[in-house]
Amino acid sequence: MKNMRNMIGTKMRILKSDKLKVLQFSGLSGFCNTSHFITTRHGGVSKGNYASMNPGEYSGDDIDSVRENRKILSKGIGISSECIYAPYQVHGCEIAELDHSFLSLSDEGRKAYIYGTDALITNVAGLCVAVSTADCVPVLLYAADKKVVAAVHAGWRGTVQQIVAKTLSVMVDKYGCDPSYLFAGIAPSISGDAFEVGDEVVDAFRVSGADMEHISFRNPETGKAHIDLWEENRLQLVKSGVPVSQIEISGICTYMYCDEFFSARRLGIKSGRILSGIMIKDKWYNENSI
Repeated sequence: MKNMRNMIGTKMRILKSDKLKVLQFSGLSGFCNTSHFITTRHGGVSKGNYASMNPGEYSGDDIDSVRENRKILSKGIGISSECIYAPYQVHGCEIAELDHSFLSLSDEGRKAYIYGTDALITNVAGLCVAVSTADCVPVLLYAADKKVVAAVHAGWRGTVQQIVAKTLSVMVDKYGCDPSYLFAGIAPSISGDAFEVGDEVVDAFRVSGADMEHISFRNPETGKAHIDLWEENRLQLVKSGVPVSQIEISGICTYMYCDEFFSARRLGIKSGRILSGIMIKDKWYNENSI
């Protein structure tokens, strides 16, 4: 517990119940009508590279272990597991909107509807939108003026395709959200110092129009290029009109702290996932939970 405290400083809150540990952003936690969470590796039943809190359905873990982890997580955060939706992600920029008609679909229909998307948006109370990551960047969004939330999976490919900016654009165009009332949290993920990339990745960002002076550098010792995904996604939010003071960055590198968070670069693709979710509260939320 002490090590995690030192790691996150005062930027995030650690919430724990028995063995379960999840994180919350300090700023986003200030809204009484929303709830959000970011899982750590602690509190579940999975083994090996999935140990122990792996709620990732598409990670290759034993499905019974994942289901048990989801139950443990649900009890700890006070959100029904049936209300947490995370898509099968493809590192693209497709965005799904979860409205009341989504609730009329069968379980299989709901999975199919969000399959292949990398961002979910909803204004329906009680629906928790989430994304799974293991080094890629999870971004949680809350539009305070229209009570709309979104969860975004921004890997480097999605970041190149401006998925965060595109998600915000949908929130503005479809829901009437004003970016000046939007609050964002960039959750634990790989840092620029750890994200070593090939020149083809650098070229992809350059072609996309990214501000290379601020998001890329070369390690003088190795000569290898690095990309700062936190900064690029922060810049996308700022350029879209989100006030700088309303963007929180966890500052936690999953690669450097792979004992606390899953890292695909450290553990391989056959490993666990972090789940980051956000919702507008309704009757499913238990105020006595962590």
